[in-house]
Amino acid sequence: MNSFEQQLHKYAELVLKVGVNLQPGQVLYLGAPLECAEFARIIVRKAYEAGATYVQVAWDDDAVTRARFDYASDESFHYYPKWIATSMEQLAETGGALLQIDVPNPELYAGIDTAKVSAARRAAANARQKYLGYVRSNRLSWCLINAPTQAWADKAFSELPHDERIPALWEALFHMTRVDQKDPVTAWQQHIHSLKTRSAWLTEKQYKKLHYSGPGTVLTVELVDDHVWAGGSSFNLAGVEFVANVPTEEVFTMPRRQGTNGIVSSTMPLILGGMIVDRFSLTFQDGKVTDFTAEVGYDALKAFLETDEGASYLGEIALVPHASPISNLNRIFYNTGVDENASCHFALGSSYPFTLHNGTSLSKEEFAARGANDSGVHEDFMIGSDQLDIDGELADGTREPLFRQGNWVFST
Repeated sequence: MNSFEQQLHKYAELVLKVGVNLQPGQVLYLGAPLECAEFARIIVRKAYEAGATYVQVAWDDDAVTRARFDYASDESFHYYPKWIATSMEQLAETGGALLQIDVPNPELYAGIDTAKVSAARRAAANARQKYLGYVRSNRLSWCLINAPTQAWADKAFSELPHDERIPALWEALFHMTRVDQKDPVTAWQQHIHSLKTRSAWLTEKQYKKLHYSGPGTVLTVELVDDHVWAGGSSFNLAGVEFVANVPTEEVFTMPRRQGTNGIVSSTMPLILGGMIVDRFSLTFQDGKVTDFTAEVGYDALKAFLETDEGASYLGEIALVPHASPISNLNRIFYNTGVDENASCHFALGSSYPFTLHNGTSLSKEEFAARGANDSGVHEDFMIGSDQLDIDGELADGTREPLFRQGNWVFST
């Protein structure tokens, strides 16, 4: 086994042991692009070695996805198979685990009418509402990871010769996931502890508001009462610890649905499905996006904001220092799952129930009454830079510096 193969095996072990934390007797659902078949097969073998009862692999192919948008009738985009949604609900209800190799193609929908993409997104969100509720409340263990595809590597490392792009992307992924360390599992345990320590400190603070200031950004975000900061790992319904995103560098919590005011400007491109949205700004009034601009992808952003009522409100705020492992690579990866861990970010759409004290035990109506946002979508966008300042405001109006020039002003 050569050194690259050894890294692949270490990566597979990491995402099974730390990511979904697969337990003996569990069913594992693995979503994977066809191009990642070699890595997916390693995961499958190691999952069975770890005691999985069954591993279901759902293959994804960009050419098949694109064919629908090129040739299907308009009616097709208002349809989502109920049986797919039902199978995912059963996975959660029976204690299964979800591992998704999440590799969006930044150019997948180039030239496609955004109305088709919007309709397909809305149909999927409506059909999968129950399942997505399970995911957001951590009923099951779930983990999103990355692996190179040619389309992604071509975008992220376009300056390199063609045959060097995928190896360069693998090297970057091994670094940001700590796979290049001698003992990645131990390294992750230490990293998770650090994120949890910071989350606990912030939760105890119970800031009433956060104030953001940076180029093109003057924004105030209220937090819900009894909010909980999360980061590093979560626990599923059975009490099993898992890490939902590998890599992860964020701590995050819940904004109050109607408590965001001001303007915020993006600092990295956003990939909405297979469309790029870049150099955009959002203006908020009483929580809702009331105006927006975008130099690239205006129609795609407009269509997303119109997905449902909750799509134009914030559901998450996340803090990530500019001096973090991914940010220090000094590269835009055109993959939200990666780029969000190089930058402070917000998410438009649904709130996570576990970022509110006792939130997972509340009814939908009670959850909303506490200030949470409900939506069929949840999309992160990056706003952090080395010029971002953030203050926390306590209940008595006292303001304390949290970030200066993109980094924490204190260590925990």
